[in-house]
Amino acid sequence: MTDSPSAPRRLRVLAAMSGGVDSAVAAARAAEAGHDVTGVHLALSANPKSFRTGARGCCTIEDSHDARRAADVIGIPFYVWDLADRFREDVVEDFVAEYEAGRTPNPCLRCNEKIKFAALLDKALALGFDAVCTGHYATIVTAADGSRELHRASDAAKDQSYVLGVLDERQLAHALFPLGDTLTTKGEIREEAAARGLSVAKKPDSHDICFIADGDTQGFLAKHLGTAEGDILDQDGARLGSHTGAYGFTVGQRKGLRIGTPAADGKPRYVLDISPVDNTVTVGPADALDVTALTAIRPRWCGAPPVGPGTYTAQLRAHGEDVPVTAELAGEGELRVRFTGEPVRGVAPGQAVVLYDGTRVVGSATIATTERRTPASATLDAR
Repeated sequence: MTDSPSAPRRLRVLAAMSGGVDSAVAAARAAEAGHDVTGVHLALSANPKSFRTGARGCCTIEDSHDARRAADVIGIPFYVWDLADRFREDVVEDFVAEYEAGRTPNPCLRCNEKIKFAALLDKALALGFDAVCTGHYATIVTAADGSRELHRASDAAKDQSYVLGVLDERQLAHALFPLGDTLTTKGEIREEAAARGLSVAKKPDSHDICFIADGDTQGFLAKHLGTAEGDILDQDGARLGSHTGAYGFTVGQRKGLRIGTPAADGKPRYVLDISPVDNTVTVGPADALDVTALTAIRPRWCGAPPVGPGTYTAQLRAHGEDVPVTAELAGEGELRVRFTGEPVRGVAPGQAVVLYDGTRVVGSATIATTERRTPASATLDAR
């Protein structure tokens, strides 16, 4: 079994159970493999009722009950751990601060880094567990030298390695992903859950941001950051309209710009830049979004850091396509990435760039600046 820290010995495994079908089946498979499994549901809100009712497997009271019922069916002990304070500080407050600074964060990636594989794993190890098990679709391969590598899931359609690219070598040594190396479809996972008697078999998948109760991200940010009227400008600085908060926009956004004046060429306009300093949003044509290179900060490596320049593929969003790149460390804590194929659009500061060598995840870093092909839209700072 390649997906255990030191197969084939029996492990003490802490299974993170969200209340969804994936984590329930993962826990069941770990128990069936002979491991000593304990289920745990993470209480991530001081007031769970504020999270979306029936949140499709993430943070509600219903989800906690679903996880407990699944643990009972599997026949494993079950606990609820309160990590609400850590979640608020490391995920929610970080999310708000990033938008306030004009960046576009990925809260799921931050949750994996700070909560599931930092706070949870540290507590698990302190209690004598060998590994943390989750329902992520990714694969861990043990190399000949005993080191562990993170790879894409066998089923590319369900692959979640992008949001796990923040895991370091130590965390990978204590991670277990029972769903990642199977070529089963999501429908087959549900069939397996039903066959095991798990009531979550038909529960809808989780999506959107779990801590935004009604799915209204702009309203959530307005509540935390307030409203402040600012200008929507074209590339020449001409005022086209107004907004009530620059944080309500993302680079590459087309809809919801509320610009009354059409472009001279009649073509759609997109958000090119967000400036929290003067609360302005700059818009322009699609080709002004063409990014040829980027600089990323705070790299985290799934193993030893790369030495010298290398050729990789990169993924820039959770469900994005691979693009060919060259990458190298450009200084202390900086990663320089250049796209070797066509320019890429919709790249925003705050997003993660994850590097791959084939199916192996090399590491992840946070995009700080981008370079664009057109002179009219030069390098944009993350601010």
